[in-house]
Amino acid sequence: MPIDVVIQPARPRTERLPVLLEAKSAGDVANTNKRRKEEVTKVHQLRATYGPNLTFVLFLCGYFGSDYLGYMAAEGIDWVWEHRIDDLKLLGL
Repeated sequence: MPIDVVIQPARPRTERLPVLLEAKSAGDVANTNKRRKEEVTKVHQLRATYGPNLTFVLFLCGYFGSDYLGYMAAEGIDWVWEHRIDDLKLLGL
C-alpha cells in the first residue's frame, strides 16, 4: 500500500513501525468531503495488517473544515498542519 512518507523517529522505535505520514492538500470543502473516506479505509487496512499501535498522521495543506477534521479524529487519525510543522516534534521527529 503506498504511503507518502515513512519516518523513523530520532530515537528508533524498535517495538513499532516508523511514523507513516500521508500528505493531503485541498482548495475547498467539496474536495475534502469526497476524499475523506480514502484515508479512513487506508488506516483501517494498515491497522488490520500491522496492529492498532500504528502511527498514521495526515500532513494537511490548504482548506480542511471541521467536518473533515472531526471525521478523522473519530477514526483515531491525527494531523499536522503545514504551517505548524514543528508539531511533528510531538511525535519524536
